Amino acid sequence: MSALIAEDEIVHEVDLVWLEDISRLDYVRQSLDRLPTRRGKPAYHRGGRMIGYALLGPGAKPSRSSGTFRRRVFWLLPHDRDTEPEGLYATGAPAEAVDARTLTPGSKGCKTERSEGGPMSSATWEFLS
Repeated sequence: MSALIAEDEIVHEVDLVWLEDISRLDYVRQSLDRLPTRRGKPAYHRGGRMIGYALLGPGAKPSRSSGTFRRRVFWLLPHDRDTEPEGLYATGAPAEAVDARTLTPGSKGCKTERSEGGPMSSATWEFLS
């Protein structure tokens, strides 16, 4: 499981919106961003591209200091495996990366053999089924 995001930080998620077909990706990077709303497509300010984002339910409360909501955003950088299969992440994956097929609202997801650069194992198939 990803150590970067705690389960209590994503407990108010009600849906994940995917902007690309995640079945074709070995992994996505995930981060918690401070966003002005619970729902809707957030602005994207990183290099690379946004792959998806989380929607929050009405129970999610904004930060007292900033009025923003912490929502997950899923993304990839130009040097990630999907565009450079023999590059830096030919094997292994960035610390914030997880197999997108293991993500659900309120679940951190996990790294799998496939996200680390290997084939999809029978254990992963069972987890995804």
